[in-house]
Amino acid sequence: MTKTQFDARNITMMMDFYEMTMANGYFLGGDQETLAAFDVFYRANPDEGGFAIFAGLEQVIEYVENMRFTAEDVEYFRRQGIFSEEFLQYLADFHFHGDIYALPEGTVMYPNEPILTVVAPLIDAQLVETAILAEINHQSLIATKARRICRAADGRAVSDFGARRAHNMDAATYGARAAYIGGVVGTATCTAGEMFGIPISGTMAHSWVMYYGDEYEAFKHYAEVYPDATVLLVDTYDVLHSGIPNAIRVAHEVLEPMGKRLAGIRIDSGDLAYLSKKVRKMLDAADLRGCKIVVSNSLDEFTVTSLLNQGACIDAFGIGERLITAKSEPVFGAVYKLAAVGKDGEFQPRIKVSENVEKITNPGLKDVYRVYDEDGHAVADLLAVCGEPVDMSKPFRYVDPVKPWKNRSFEHVTCKNLRKLYVRQGKRTESLPKLSEIRDYVKQQLDHEIWEEEQRFENPHKHYLDMTPAYYELKMDLLSKTREAHA
Repeated sequence: MTKTQFDARNITMMMDFYEMTMANGYFLGGDQETLAAFDVFYRANPDEGGFAIFAGLEQVIEYVENMRFTAEDVEYFRRQGIFSEEFLQYLADFHFHGDIYALPEGTVMYPNEPILTVVAPLIDAQLVETAILAEINHQSLIATKARRICRAADGRAVSDFGARRAHNMDAATYGARAAYIGGVVGTATCTAGEMFGIPISGTMAHSWVMYYGDEYEAFKHYAEVYPDATVLLVDTYDVLHSGIPNAIRVAHEVLEPMGKRLAGIRIDSGDLAYLSKKVRKMLDAADLRGCKIVVSNSLDEFTVTSLLNQGACIDAFGIGERLITAKSEPVFGAVYKLAAVGKDGEFQPRIKVSENVEKITNPGLKDVYRVYDEDGHAVADLLAVCGEPVDMSKPFRYVDPVKPWKNRSFEHVTCKNLRKLYVRQGKRTESLPKLSEIRDYVKQQLDHEIWEEEQRFENPHKHYLDMTPAYYELKMDLLSKTREAHA
């Protein structure tokens, strides 16, 4: 029987087939209990920005906690005709038994640092690759895009209107979650509102006005049904000669006798800068100064910036397709790379070498520190060997991997280890924050820790990723040995 989208879902099978072929090979080689460490990191910020926002951790934890292969799943793999029966029986009893270290969700992050590390038996670590990347790539992308749009809005409310243009239902729902982390005030997507407690909003579509035929009658009926939250869509026919005059008439003839005020109008087409300025004058002249002007129509951080630079009289933005798809750069690009393998009771580092320097990985188990100046601004991130003492109470020498010949030290600074252990032996180790708390955490970092220069859209300051001398030496030594072994 074919499953439908309404069936209860076990998403364990959301993986690439090569993960299964490798897992079977590891199993037949007797390597299934060998420990391995895999890092998740990305190489470039979206839209050539100065930072990105980490999102999707809660869904990663939910995934690994609930991994299981059903009898139907095992039978599906049996029909492929390439897996051993012993391996299939192993899958029937499979549960994730690994550890996960990660940045707290909502952390401002930068390229090439490990934002999440899986330390687990080799098969466990391999099977979670695709699902982890799918969750983090999507939500981090949308959270970062939302933050850019909210910054462009300069304090004005931004709402997610993107569900109908999302790539599918999950993309709409979890995209709304990520957008809320990034700073939007709410969403029009009901699943996201119900699942995550995100404030929802919505008024009418053009079809409401078209159904009644007469624009005034459409507005009048809506105001009578929703007198406490009347926002009228005024561009079905003609904004200035029909929509606004009818909205003003409803405000005076329908709402005011009820002791109510017109909450707002929305414009979804046309020259939004020109129209908003004209509309503001018309509303003010009609003693409707408190009526908000909301605009939508294929907006993003660039069009929002342009509108406000033109003096547009806009109070709030509804952002759809260019937010929910991150249209200007729709791929985040996080990758999942082997960093270390457990041998003889200790982890041996592994490195990927490439002719493209940017694709050479940072090997081994490591800690990630954020370094702060005396005013609390983040001046750099620092990679250290896992467990290496990092004492910033005195001058601390570090290596800039781009200019390793320079002798540099941190002075008069503090630091904190950014990552936490969220999963141990397949079970979460602590409760996760509320979505609103993650959203507040993003804002707190950007308001108080992250330099303004890193937040600009054009030529943002590059955040430094430095290394302790011990970690830099580890990487260079491994790189040299690897090149010699494969010369």
